[in-house]
This record gives sequence, structure tokens and C-alpha cells, in this order.
Amino acid sequence: MAQSRTHALALLNPAKWAAVAELTKARLNLSVVYSALAGYFLGAGTLEWLPLLFLSLGGYLVVGGANGFNQVIERDRDKKMQRTQNRPIPTGRLSVMEAMIASTLMALVGLFLLYLINPLAFTFGAGALFIYAVVYTPLKAGGPLAVFVGAIPGAIPALLGWVAATNDFDVEPGTLFAIQFLWQFTHFWAIAWVAYDDYGRAGYNLLPSGKRDAKSARQIILYTIALVTVSILPAWGLTGGLTLSLWGGVVALLLGLALLVLAVQLARGRQKQDARRLMIGSVVYLPLLQLLYVIDKFI
Repeated sequence: MAQSRTHALALLNPAKWAAVAELTKARLNLSVVYSALAGYFLGAGTLEWLPLLFLSLGGYLVVGGANGFNQVIERDRDKKMQRTQNRPIPTGRLSVMEAMIASTLMALVGLFLLYLINPLAFTFGAGALFIYAVVYTPLKAGGPLAVFVGAIPGAIPALLGWVAATNDFDVEPGTLFAIQFLWQFTHFWAIAWVAYDDYGRAGYNLLPSGKRDAKSARQIILYTIALVTVSILPAWGLTGGLTLSLWGGVVALLLGLALLVLAVQLARGRQKQDARRLMIGSVVYLPLLQLLYVIDKFI
């Protein structure tokens, strides 16, 4: 107990705040908040600033806590990879106990803020946190199945925003979930292709076939096609109150085809630079698609 109190007091040191902020993966985290806000704008009849504030801050803290727990669990593997060896725990800027305390506090405060919006938002937030930290993270070393499991919490942000605005779950947030779920495969497999050797140093093998080969590339194409198909369903009036105009559907299709071209180029070249272009393309694609949905609603 005394040791935990000492670690908690250490977190009050201003020098620790930068390390805690890094623990949250701020840049990635902000993209998650962006998706949640897009879902909120799509679901809201009228905009209420207090729920928006709670969603933004609560969502950031829950994801920050989940990322912290992930880094605590993977700390030994993080030391072996170039892309993660400078994180706060491997470098000693945060102890394991300090990271656990910070992550727990963030998760609890974040979930409380989501509960203040409505119980359904809390439920989805808590579910995402649990699956990511307790199921996905330990499963990650077991192989490609982890990508499917990790895509579940990764697909919740836009859905969370919708239920925060409506306190209801139906086909509309289900569609937002499906889009972000399918996007995870294109995005993460591109990352896994680029970081294949680095992942291998830590014992991770997350490509669908386990190799940078034609089979993995075909899987990326298939999931990208599925993503593009689902993304234009709102233009056909098949997703309830989540709709797209004709011009919005055309733009969504063009965005999807551009992403598909990058996936096909990866299948043809199967080089790291092809995967890097697809990775960057996927990072651009999702926020543009979500922005398109929001703009289409309000014009």
C-alpha cells in the first residue's frame, strides 16, 4: 500500500506528465475521438455541448487507459521492437506501477464521464476497454486471430458517438461499426506488412497468411472491397436514419476505389513501399469518409 502511494505521488511530479501523455498515444487517440465526434454529429438531432465535452474527454481517457494497460502487458516485447523501444516503460520514464496507476485512473474517470452521458455509452466504452486490454492484448502474440478481435474495440468509436447522442442502438450505429470494423483490416494489415520484421523480433506474426505473400495481399483486397461496399449502403437507403445523398454516395465510392487501387498495387508489387502507401491511404480514407457523412447530413 505504501509503495502504491509513493508511485501515485510520483505521478504528481510535472516531469511525469509528458510520459503519461505519451502513454496515451495522443496522436492515435485523437483520431479515435474524431471518429466518436463524427458519430455524435451524425446521430444528434440537436447539438448539446456538455455531452460533447464528456464524450471527447471521456473517450480520450478510456482509450488512453486502454493504451496504457496494453503497454504494461507488452513491456518486454516493446523493448525488442524499434517502433516501441522508446515508449515510457521500456525507457524507464514510467515504472510499471506508475503506468498501472495512471492507466487505471484514466479508465475510471473516462468511464464515469461516459456514464454521465448515458448508460449505453458507458457499456460500449467499458466493453471496448475490456476487449482491448484483457482479450486482444494477450492474444496478440498468438497470431492473426488477434486482428479480428482487436478490430472490435477499434470499431466502437463512431458507434459510441451515435449512442452518446441518441441513447439507442440500431442499424445506424451498427453500420458505423461495420465500416470501421472492416477498415481495421486494411489499415492494420498494411501496418503489419510494413513492420513485419520489427514485429518478428517481438514474436508477433499478424498478417493473415503469416507472410508477406499473395495470400495476405488477396485478403487485404477482399476486406477493402467489403469496406467500400458497406460505406455506400447509406446512399441506397438501407441504413435507417444514416443516409447519403447521391453525390455523397458517389464521393464515398470514389474514396473507396482510391483505397482499393492502393490495395491492388500492394498485391501486384508486394513491396514495403506499397504497403506504406496503403497504410497512409487508410489513415486518410476513414476521417475523410466520416467527414463526408457529416457534411452530407448538414447540407
